[in-house]
Amino acid sequence: MSIRVSHVHGEHIAVEAANGTEILRYVYRPDPEAFEAKKPYAHPVRTLGGRTVTGYRPNDHRWHKGLQMTASHLSGQNFWGGNCYVHGQGYLPLPERVGSMRHDGFTAFTASEARLDVTEALTWVENGGAEWAREERGLAVHSVDEATGSWALDWSIRLTNLRAEPLAFGSPTTAGRDMAGYTGLQWRGPRDFTGGAVFGPDTDGDADKLMGSQSPWLAFTTEHDDVDAHSTLVFAHAPENLDPQHAIHESHWFVRSEPFPTVAFSWAFFEEFELPPGESFAYRYRLVVADGAWDEERVSSCLEGLSW
Repeated sequence: MSIRVSHVHGEHIAVEAANGTEILRYVYRPDPEAFEAKKPYAHPVRTLGGRTVTGYRPNDHRWHKGLQMTASHLSGQNFWGGNCYVHGQGYLPLPERVGSMRHDGFTAFTASEARLDVTEALTWVENGGAEWAREERGLAVHSVDEATGSWALDWSIRLTNLRAEPLAFGSPTTAGRDMAGYTGLQWRGPRDFTGGAVFGPDTDGDADKLMGSQSPWLAFTTEHDDVDAHSTLVFAHAPENLDPQHAIHESHWFVRSEPFPTVAFSWAFFEEFELPPGESFAYRYRLVVADGAWDEERVSSCLEGLSW
């Protein structure tokens, strides 16, 4: 199935499938709420059948916005948004610690009927205005397949430390909160994903068992409200992400089905890591968006058929 790409300059990029469904909107215009950590995000994301699979500013966490790159604990700053976790005191509103990610432009933009490839330049800015990191972000929409009812979004990050001292990456768990190691690329689902089934390779669909675990991929399925339909999301690591010789730090899954649906490719779940001055790290991720309730066999078959 072909795609059509539109670009409202200064605001967003949209991808529409040949059947008329807008499957992705990537919003990069400045976010108005500083407390929510201004940064680009993808929302709405939809299946080919038109089912929305991202949530936006839910009333429990207004800073959860579709699919977004985050860093919950970074050298005392919060690039996730919202309250900051402080050990012994819980979550506190500390607006002076909330940073932002500034869109600086697109350095590459290639669109065809089969694929969109975008390279974006961003700067991570701490609350006082200092530029802490430079990011090169890659987005690719591809493998739009009417027969399987699925399509894929690849999201990559290459981050370079601009400071004269190390950047320390952590999470609420590294700060003392048990099993709350969220940070990195994060998805927030709409409310009808609450209570959905979560599974990975050789697991039985229990989000609690997968929290803090490691695996090449994780899948999340749900039955929608309003319409008689199911959707499946597959979150997958590029092979090098799990290679100790390549990755700066090992990744673990942050995943909840209750009380709200969310998944993060956490790069600092249990332990902090540091990025020295002038140094960079890189990760690549994939999200497969599908109509229907997929099982492990179908997920594995799909991922095996997609090259990196």
